[in-house]
Amino acid sequence: MLPFFGYDKMYVFFFIFFLALLPATRCNSDHFISNATNDNDKIHATTHYSFFPNKPKWNRPSPIILKYTFLPDHMIPSVSLADMRLIFQRSFGRWAAVIPVTFVETSNVNHSDIKIGFYFGNHGDETVFDGLGGIVAHSYGPPIGLLHLDGDELWVVNQKQPKFGLATDLESVAVHEIGHLLGLAHSTVESAIMYPNESPYTFTRKVDLTKDDIDGIQQLYGANPNFKPGPNSGSSSWSTLMETRKSFGWSMLLGLATVLFF
Repeated sequence: MLPFFGYDKMYVFFFIFFLALLPATRCNSDHFISNATNDNDKIHATTHYSFFPNKPKWNRPSPIILKYTFLPDHMIPSVSLADMRLIFQRSFGRWAAVIPVTFVETSNVNHSDIKIGFYFGNHGDETVFDGLGGIVAHSYGPPIGLLHLDGDELWVVNQKQPKFGLATDLESVAVHEIGHLLGLAHSTVESAIMYPNESPYTFTRKVDLTKDDIDGIQQLYGANPNFKPGPNSGSSSWSTLMETRKSFGWSMLLGLATVLFF
C-alpha cells in the first residue's frame, strides 16, 4: 500500500475514524452528578434526569426571584453585551416558563445570585479550559451560582455562524448551563437539554426543554402555575443534531477513502 505523507494509508484512515467518533465539546459539570432520586432517595425507574448531591436548590420565599449579572471584566470582543443580554434573557425564560422562578438581570455584581463570564485556560478553579473544542463551559449550582464560558471558543451568536472553524451555539450552551445553576446535573436522555455533549461539526441549535428536563426541574421547584404541557412537550432538535453528526462522520470517511484508495 502506498504511503500517505509517510504513513500507511490504512493507519491514517483508522486514526481519523477514531477522531471523528470523539465528543468534541462538552460541559465539565460531571463531578456534580448523582442519581435522580425521589422523596425516598430511590432511583427513578422511568426518568433519567439527575441532581447534584443532596439536591441543592435556591431556597427562597415564594415568589422566587433570582438576579443574574454579566461580569464586566470577563466579556470577550466577539460576543457583545447586547447579544449576551438577549441570549440569556431567552435562555432563562425557557426555564422560568416551567417553574415558579423569575430571573432578573442586574448590573450590581454584589447583589446578584448568578454571575456569568468568559474565562481562559487555568482560571482559578478545578476546571481548566482547554482552548477551542473540548470543555466549553462549566457551572456551579445553588447557592454558588457561577457560570464560566470558555473565551477561546468560536461562539455562534443569534444563529449567526462564524465563517470558519468549529462553532458552538451560545444559546444552546446557556440553556444547558442554567439547568446546572438551578440544581440539575446531567441526564442520560440524549434528547434532553441536560444531556452533556454537543456537536461542533455544524451549526445546530438545541434550546427547547424536553419532558425529562421539565420533570427534573419541577421536582426541585414545582410547576409554574401558568405552565401547560403542549402536544410537543418532550421534543427537541437532538435527533437532527445526531443525524447531522452521523452524516458528517460518514461523509468525511467516504471522502477520505476516495482520496486514499482511488
